[in-house]
Amino acid sequence: MKEYKLLQERMRYRRMFIQILLSILFLLTLPFFFLIITKTSKSKKLSTAPSQSIVFPKSYPIIGSYFAIKSNRNNRLQWTTRILQSSPSATFTLHHLFGFRQIFTANPPNVQHMLKTHFFNYQKGPHFTSSLFDFLGNGIFNVDGGSWKLQRQVSSHEFNTKSLRKFVQTVVDTELHDRLIPILSAAASDQTLLDLQDILQRFAFDNVCKIAFGFDPACLLPSLPQAQFAEAFEDAAHISSERFRAFLNKTWKIKRFFNVGSEKRLKIAVSQVRELAKKIVKEKKQELADKSSLESVDLLSRFLSSGHSDENFATDIVISFILAGRDTTSAALTWFFWLLYKNPEVEKEILKEIKEKSNMPVFEEVKDMVYTHASLCESMRLYPPVPMDSKLAMEDDVLPDGTVVKKGTLVTYHPYAMGRMEKLWGSDWAEFKPERWLERDETGKWIFVGRDPYTYPVFQAGPRICLGKEMAFLQMKRIVAAVLRRFKVVPTVEDGFQPELLVYLTSKMKGGLPIKVEERGEFP
Repeated sequence: MKEYKLLQERMRYRRMFIQILLSILFLLTLPFFFLIITKTSKSKKLSTAPSQSIVFPKSYPIIGSYFAIKSNRNNRLQWTTRILQSSPSATFTLHHLFGFRQIFTANPPNVQHMLKTHFFNYQKGPHFTSSLFDFLGNGIFNVDGGSWKLQRQVSSHEFNTKSLRKFVQTVVDTELHDRLIPILSAAASDQTLLDLQDILQRFAFDNVCKIAFGFDPACLLPSLPQAQFAEAFEDAAHISSERFRAFLNKTWKIKRFFNVGSEKRLKIAVSQVRELAKKIVKEKKQELADKSSLESVDLLSRFLSSGHSDENFATDIVISFILAGRDTTSAALTWFFWLLYKNPEVEKEILKEIKEKSNMPVFEEVKDMVYTHASLCESMRLYPPVPMDSKLAMEDDVLPDGTVVKKGTLVTYHPYAMGRMEKLWGSDWAEFKPERWLERDETGKWIFVGRDPYTYPVFQAGPRICLGKEMAFLQMKRIVAAVLRRFKVVPTVEDGFQPELLVYLTSKMKGGLPIKVEERGEFP
């Protein structure tokens, strides 16, 4: 047995050595390829159409479109969007190193094909799951097949209960009235500047931890403390997302092997997150055992009470839900408030709606806020919380537009680009226009008219469609109504400022959104 283990260890070292050697050899040969490409480009310069040379990346043997990818590394989202806008079928193939291919698509039938019709053929794949395994383990967002199906069934049952929806509503309202509103009120009184993105992230993290764990990290206290769990979670999510960008997908494995750099920080962050999570799971199990009549309100208690008492299973699934709810609503709302500032006529319509509904019970109020709902949808069309998502083809396939997909190809659907396609949204796609989601009924009232989830895959689509979609809208509309009823949110930026979108596991606004808060006084 010992000899077998030693042999396995030697083989692992040998594979690692070969990977490092291949990386070094590639770096050494790059100048040679660069010279060939430069000469080739010069000789073809006169015969190449300018639009083609600018828009579509050239591909070369062995290195593919390496130089185009490298030069657009920091604006890949916008770069791939421009290519998709120029592509006749809103789909193109990007060639990476050593023949690896990645297909990008903003074509709704293609999206439906991969997320629903041929769902079984497009999975997370080993690169995705290995990149996030240290952080998410075997949680619902990091697995395929039977494990995913089991967690989906368990979660779907809980998310459809009225009691959970009521609990979410209570948690959101408590965080609003006890923490968010007092902080905004103090900022208005003291004329202090706030980073709205940071405030909304703290709000969302407190909420999602209470809903998932029954644990309050208290990030949104007046002092805006640096909570260890929140910081560790942020580090773990950020570094895990960086693994996707690692050169040849190998450098992070090398750093992890030697426990250096970002991988050392990731190990510490993940350890802190999972230790606290497991501690909470153990305490919750003991609490439920001691008080069998205890009402199960948070997700963890519900999972444990339904017989899923394995600590690793419970920890993995709950961490996944915290990740899903932590940055998505805060990112969506940060961009929403920015767009309201740039479009005061939309804010005026939302204020009118809030005034009309102000005498209704809380739940009925937000359920009936049709114009606000449309405005949130429109904001996420332009700035989706998850701008791109990829699946791995398990077998050869052909997409509806005729694109050939080979086994092992990464296929990426692109919600950010889809929100900017003239074919889908018309020539006014760049405008923030909630009315594109609305129609008037016979009495003149607005009626919401949604788009199919393959044209607007902001919440995914098919079997993996977001379970928390309705709860996310409930939370966002409650925040919008409560904040705008009392305050005017004014970004403190220079004229002509345009915020930059950063992409990690979810999207964020680079540098946050500095604001001043003003008491609103009377409604318009």
